[in-house]
Amino acid sequence: MKKLFTSESVSEGHPDKVADQISDAILDAMLEQDPESRVAVETLVTTGLAVISGEVTTDAYVDVQEIAREVIRDIGYTKNSYQFDADSCGVLTTIHQQSPDIAQGVDEGSDKKMGAGDQGMMFGYANKETETYMPMSLQYSHDLLRKLAYIRKETNLLPYLGPDSKSQVTVQYGEDGYPERIDTIVISTQHEDGIDQKQIKSDLMKHLIPQVVSEKLIDDETIFHVNPTGKFVIGGPHSDTGLTGRKIIVDTYGGYGGHGGGAFSGKDPSKVDRSAAYAARHIAKNIVGADLADECLVQLAYAIGIPEPVSVNVQTYGTSDVKDVELAKAVKNTFDLTPAGIIERFDLKRPIYQATAAYGHFGRIEFPWEQLDFTDEIANAL
Repeated sequence: MKKLFTSESVSEGHPDKVADQISDAILDAMLEQDPESRVAVETLVTTGLAVISGEVTTDAYVDVQEIAREVIRDIGYTKNSYQFDADSCGVLTTIHQQSPDIAQGVDEGSDKKMGAGDQGMMFGYANKETETYMPMSLQYSHDLLRKLAYIRKETNLLPYLGPDSKSQVTVQYGEDGYPERIDTIVISTQHEDGIDQKQIKSDLMKHLIPQVVSEKLIDDETIFHVNPTGKFVIGGPHSDTGLTGRKIIVDTYGGYGGHGGGAFSGKDPSKVDRSAAYAARHIAKNIVGADLADECLVQLAYAIGIPEPVSVNVQTYGTSDVKDVELAKAVKNTFDLTPAGIIERFDLKRPIYQATAAYGHFGRIEFPWEQLDFTDEIANAL
């Protein structure tokens, strides 16, 4: 029986991603003025309204309302017909001071070192299915929507497209455990009223899918579903309420590996939900990049206020000649896994986060945690 695996992605105009981008844009604005800002911002978007709340400690002053409107405008919500647009939507702000109890633990922690901003476990994953060391099903799901957004915003090929869209890719695996073909591609895209669905499918089959998915992976049996409900005019926050942190599987590995449950967007790097997840991906990618394994999952776990992780776990699913416990030992001897060490290694106290809030936090070489710069170090540690 053929083995199938499916991942999904959502576009920058999806309601949850609108919320993520607003939260991260506010974080970026605060870090730009005050790199020591402590930020935990949540956003809710719905018909004609954005509500922004959270806890902040900063010397920065930012115009939260204008930042939110600028994000909404850049995404493409600029028409009254969307019933959620940059110029007319309401923006409510209820941001208050961070708890001094939490701040004390982060600022000092044990031994007067910067402690973890919360307890929890974070996962990082990598495999050899793609050049980005990401699962193929998720990589293609992201790439399809990123290309669709480019077509919508930068060309006049498909002027009827709206900002909200979703994708889903199902990959079939061979007996060797590696991808052999694409079984199913699903694209749902918002569009203007009155556009024939056959035209939309024909346009995407011509202008989108061949530009993204290798023809070697598509055959006569590949299934394509385009707007399978038959119509997608009402979209964005008018169709569904969006919340920060509700697309954590899209943000990470599309269902591969593991996930600790913590969201990323709107959180400054003192929150290990974010920074340690980036560190775990960096470790996993460098282990695979060093040809020490074909597949790798790294788990880090922290206690609030404590700098060092309480545990480090490595799993290679039988694809490594090195024992997983030996790899975990090498990781602890190679990487500084304290929050301060992670922040310094990736230079995280700078405004780089809004770009992460759509199309995934991993598999994108522009981010510092995606560098293959520790392959020799991890190999030598063994």
